[in-house]
Amino acid sequence: MKKNITLLNPQLEAFMAVAKHKTVHAAARAIHISQTAMTQRIHGLEQKINSTLFVRTRQGMELTPEGEKLLRYCHAVADYGNETLMEMMGMKSESIHRIQISGPSSIMISRIIPHSMDIMKQFPQLYISFDVNDIDAITALRTGLSQFAILKSEQITRDMESKTLTPEKYLLVCTSKWKNRKLDHILKSERIIDFDESDQTTFDYLKTFNLLKYARMDRLFVNRTESLSKMLIEGYGYGVLTKEFSQPLLESGALIALNTGKTFDNFLKMAWYKRPHPPKYFSQLINTIP
Repeated sequence: MKKNITLLNPQLEAFMAVAKHKTVHAAARAIHISQTAMTQRIHGLEQKINSTLFVRTRQGMELTPEGEKLLRYCHAVADYGNETLMEMMGMKSESIHRIQISGPSSIMISRIIPHSMDIMKQFPQLYISFDVNDIDAITALRTGLSQFAILKSEQITRDMESKTLTPEKYLLVCTSKWKNRKLDHILKSERIIDFDESDQTTFDYLKTFNLLKYARMDRLFVNRTESLSKMLIEGYGYGVLTKEFSQPLLESGALIALNTGKTFDNFLKMAWYKRPHPPKYFSQLINTIP
């Protein structure tokens, strides 16, 4: 097996190992050096750049903001080494390129994964991992674990580049068992089902159509779209689903659309960090995802 070519020096390799494995001990074992040598490399790197890269927590070594920036740089350099240097050495056909995309389950399932699969057909050596993440896609992007993330506009920072995607259209839905009930009665007597306490999409829908005044404020939470839809089908409450995701459930009769099927547009952005020399597949992904 050929060893991956890298432009990273030993200190940066050690840094990446700790970022990945979360402990100095595990990182040292992964790259076959002593724990003392690993600690020395990290301390030497921090002194060289005059920054603290990690903080110790109960969950292990967590990156500081400076550490997150450095990790993104390391991933970019590692990609450059695998893509460009192997090509220079006549090994292009053997080079495998790996990237990850993070984002909410609804748009990942209905749009991101299908279009990305088309890209992989164009680039057979491109392996895309899909991080279906309804809670914290931005962390994967910041730390360099993901090269793309689907985010809300307010999550985009100045150092990111982004593209506004075609908005998701949300429907207000409930179990078909309630098809003979009036909308205001459902809103007054039933609970909303959302992803978590920070999820405001159902509230935003109700505000848009002047319906929030009828709604109960107590909610149920489940942070997976598939599980949320099952709870809706069983009649534990009502809520919003994207039109793309809910269409099969509406056609099967498992769910019905409330509010005469009116939709609420939810705008999301595809975000990434700028690269000085992005590979062709990188730009192709940006252009292809609608």
